[in-house]
Amino acid sequence: RTALLHGVTGSGKTELYLRLAERVRARGRGVLVLVPEIALTPQVAALFRLRFGQHVAIQHSGLSDGERHDQWHRIRRGDVDVVVGTRSAVFAPLARPGLIIVDEEHDTSYKQEDTPRYHGRDVAVMRGKLADALVVLGSATPSLESFANARAGRYALATMERRVLDRPLADVRIVNMREEMAETTPDVVLSRTLVAGLGQRLQAGEQAVILLNRRGFATSLFCRQCGHTLECPNCSVSLTVHARGRHREDDPGARRGWRARCHYCNYVRAVPTTCPQCAAPYLEHTGFGTERVEAEVRRHFESVRLARVDRDTVRRRGSLVDVLERFARRELDVLVGTQMIAKGHDFPHVTLVGVVSADVGLGLADFRAAERTFQLLTQVAGRSGRGERAGEAIIQTLFPSHYSIRLACAQDYGAFFAKEAAYRLAMRYPPHVAMVNVVVRGRGLDEAMSGAAAIAGRVRDLGTPGFVILGPAPAPLTRLRGEHRVQFFLKGASRAAMRTALRAALDALPAIARRASVDVDPVSML
Repeated sequence: RTALLHGVTGSGKTELYLRLAERVRARGRGVLVLVPEIALTPQVAALFRLRFGQHVAIQHSGLSDGERHDQWHRIRRGDVDVVVGTRSAVFAPLARPGLIIVDEEHDTSYKQEDTPRYHGRDVAVMRGKLADALVVLGSATPSLESFANARAGRYALATMERRVLDRPLADVRIVNMREEMAETTPDVVLSRTLVAGLGQRLQAGEQAVILLNRRGFATSLFCRQCGHTLECPNCSVSLTVHARGRHREDDPGARRGWRARCHYCNYVRAVPTTCPQCAAPYLEHTGFGTERVEAEVRRHFESVRLARVDRDTVRRRGSLVDVLERFARRELDVLVGTQMIAKGHDFPHVTLVGVVSADVGLGLADFRAAERTFQLLTQVAGRSGRGERAGEAIIQTLFPSHYSIRLACAQDYGAFFAKEAAYRLAMRYPPHVAMVNVVVRGRGLDEAMSGAAAIAGRVRDLGTPGFVILGPAPAPLTRLRGEHRVQFFLKGASRAAMRTALRAALDALPAIARRASVDVDPVSML
């Protein structure tokens, strides 16, 4: 069967996994443990190796080809009976799995966005069913789909409502950044409350984590004279400014080393000194990312030992694990980063978590925006106060009254589920219905639109009952890597009916089908 383990952050879910694994191994069955990020694999594998010795194998894409080959054959031969890895490890050749654990089951990293598209959590549930194994889905913030399954009786529900040793959850404070901007400056990054809290923790020899789920120094570059924004020539997004370690905006020499980069196609160019449109020298940065946060922390605390964790700093193999280990050894005082630092990590000396721009994800064209914001804030607040000293979280936001932010600060999953489930029911979104996202690409927008309209029209002509078609319309990310994108959605109670109709339409239009991608139960709407 499948069980949803809903435990607050720091409640001891990992210890429960270890004890379950002991029982399953004693019966001669294998154990498969999935984690959402490569960064979490060494930490979880170390705990399992401490308990089970060399009977543990690791599987993830960060291994070299030779390492993956060796680990795969160890599993295939039966030399190990515990496998720890990321989503692809769900296919590991473990002979007789008796327990499959999906830690942080809500995490979107379990979804494979490229062909072949699959969701590691859903594959784990099906593999457990086929192998007659127990599947445990663990999270402090379960996905609405999993919690709805538990409420409906399809999954067993186990709850852990208290932290280990009855340690209190972090005390959460909200800073209204509209008031902060009015009282200080419009471009303030770190509020006075957060700066004061950091100072207190550093003086006490404690550690802090600061989250901003956006990388770079500035989110865009625009001209004050003509309004032109520097955009990617291949994608319909503005270029992100990266300072490459030179953070002083008032230093022309430093700015010459700055780069503007597209985070989708990796197009990069030097940041110009004059506007490419009107040649005016009035270029200004708007928005900010983790590089800017790092610079602000260093400006306030010159002697701070700080590291930044985002995709720009952890490109080199092993660099992320190295930073996390240094932080665990207390060689660093502050960790600044994106969502990579928000989940699963256990740092007992972290007593302050700061969240900059907590509402950054609420503006996305995605019905799951509120859910992801709630999950991220709840998870990162849970990194604080996991040791003997009480923890604190300071949340900076422009929308302090939004229910996802307010309920995340209260750590009230039940109230959030009730609110969000009512919204999804009224709008007919998952988990109340199933969805299929069809994206058609073209050299121009007209080509993509006509292709999408042809597929959607063929599906409508089949007259299959039980679902509706929304669109086609330009995708929120209309141009990506030089191609234009148009999407439409199928929405209904029967996945089988939608799959059958869509497959028939694609078979009838093979030329267009080659430019189309189909995602059943999509995680991203973009």
